[in-house]
Amino acid sequence: MRNIVKQETLGLNGDEAVAYAVKQADVDVVAAYPITPQTIIVEKFSEYVANGEVDTEFVCTESEHSAITACLAAAATGARTFTASASAGLALMHEMLFVTSGCRAPVVMAIANRAYSAPLNIHGDHSDAMAQRDSGWIQIYAENAQEVYDSVLQAFRIAEHLDVQLPTMVGLDGFTLSHTLENVEVLPDEVAHEFVGVRQFPKVLTHEGKTVDYRLDAANPMTMGPIALPNYYFEFKRQQEEAMNNALMIIRQVHDEYGELSGRHYGNGLVESYRLKDAETAIVCLGSTAGTVKTVVDELRNEGFKVGLLRIRAFRPFPAHQIADELGKVKALGVMDRCISFGGNGGPLSQEVHHALYNAKTPPLIVNYIYGLGGRDTNPSQIRTIFEELKKVSTAKNVEEPVKYVGLRG
Repeated sequence: MRNIVKQETLGLNGDEAVAYAVKQADVDVVAAYPITPQTIIVEKFSEYVANGEVDTEFVCTESEHSAITACLAAAATGARTFTASASAGLALMHEMLFVTSGCRAPVVMAIANRAYSAPLNIHGDHSDAMAQRDSGWIQIYAENAQEVYDSVLQAFRIAEHLDVQLPTMVGLDGFTLSHTLENVEVLPDEVAHEFVGVRQFPKVLTHEGKTVDYRLDAANPMTMGPIALPNYYFEFKRQQEEAMNNALMIIRQVHDEYGELSGRHYGNGLVESYRLKDAETAIVCLGSTAGTVKTVVDELRNEGFKVGLLRIRAFRPFPAHQIADELGKVKALGVMDRCISFGGNGGPLSQEVHHALYNAKTPPLIVNYIYGLGGRDTNPSQIRTIFEELKKVSTAKNVEEPVKYVGLRG
């Protein structure tokens, strides 16, 4: 095991933590368009460019659609690329998100998660990234600014891994994390550079019979994203799924290696369990809400209640087997969705957790809690009420309301 390196503590909000990690990752091209609450990321990084702290081509595009297209083009030529967005900006990228993953371009993107219009709302929920969950991007959600910094550095290693080669997004809750100042321990520049490393390329066979790097190069012509009719398209999509399955292991490996350097671990990199070993009731959630839930879990544990938390860090690829292992003995489970799937009989996270637990020998009774839409606060007393309700569900061995709403005005 490596010795934990000496680190510097900086006061950074979540957006600044993203920018600092990108600065250390030796990124070649950043293309972006500003949108609240992401704007600080690219503003801060543009300062690094202007000050000569990085050797990065910064492209301020006319839209988010153009930003992701520029990143795709740069990545296709072999550049390490980064962008950031949120809400309507991410929606405007929708078409090109599929193209980026289909071309196996390892672009890294930070999402300052924000609600969708209408009505207009600039505050945090997970609607934006959840709407892109089938676009072929790896999705990682952070609990705090420290994890934001750590996850962005890890994202480059994950995305560019030869067994993955998929774009990766890191989600941080809008305003709750993006604009909140926290202590963040950062690696020395040279250590971060070494950890991220130099981008590697898969080898492919060209039409000329040459084995070359998979990147656009005039000396070795090739085509990316060509037309694929029914006799070939299916195979391309299956390969993307195989890469997602590979990412389950790679995310864990990169997370563990980073933990040896930094001393920081987030569960196994895919999920983080908190006081779950003997829990009878538990909550599952994403992002910053986990910090509040942990506080309530500690309070209830001190009062003698067997409660716990499972935080999902990697939503794509979805760690179904790990979730089933962690929650197999829980009697009642509350799945918290900061997003609503209209007409979907529950939120996206709840649907995925139901699927993961369907074949369990004794699956827990599950209640889906929709909460925090448009940035509405969810406080410890409301989390406590969820645990109280789950206790009643466990005792009654019956779920009367499978979908409930937290903090909704009557």
